[in-house]
Amino acid sequence: MKAAALPGIRVCVIIPAYNEEMRIGHIVGEVISNGLSCIVIDDGSVDRTREEAEREGALVISHRKNHGKGLSLRDGFRKALEGDYDFIITMDGDGQHHPDELEHFVKAAEKGDADIILGNRMKDPKDMPLRRRLTNWFMSSVISFLAGQNLPDTQCGYRLISTKVLRTVPLTTDKYEIESEVLIEAANAGFKIKSIPIKSIYGGQKSQIRPFRDTLRFLSFIFQTLVKR
Repeated sequence: MKAAALPGIRVCVIIPAYNEEMRIGHIVGEVISNGLSCIVIDDGSVDRTREEAEREGALVISHRKNHGKGLSLRDGFRKALEGDYDFIITMDGDGQHHPDELEHFVKAAEKGDADIILGNRMKDPKDMPLRRRLTNWFMSSVISFLAGQNLPDTQCGYRLISTKVLRTVPLTTDKYEIESEVLIEAANAGFKIKSIPIKSIYGGQKSQIRPFRDTLRFLSFIFQTLVKR
């Protein structure tokens, strides 16, 4: 796989998607129009997610059944690392991450002072539901402590990651806790993480997050992380 040409760096966008036929085509089209390569992981969709993504120029990896965001991202990382990319950008396929902000991540990466650039919605979280705001604050506080770095929005999936990080750190989780795992493992390996402000977009999207079950999974992940130390 050949990386898209960009000034100075080579970037691929990875998008996990589940039943996003109404949005994924537009998002992929915007990614491609920004001069970036795009990999979509169709995580067991029963609609036309794959067809819409392919029509707009994405390389699509399809799962026969829904496995979760973590496994989808790991499959996307593995495929992207076959190419000659310098950075990976992850974004969601449900419209909560605006493609217009891709250029901000690329420009931040070009400065060369960070290995992970994390989107930060907490500068202006006006549209974020209060429960999500409080949960995010709690999780971000815990992850910041474990990472030894100030990370104001650790649950944001819109982020840029150096391929050096992905070739170095072990990733084992299958669900949403992968977003915390990447940050903790990268920080423990000595990689630098910084944040840039992005829009907080909450509209009519149906979240795949199950608050009670995913919070328990997060707490279990934190416990296992502490045990390993």
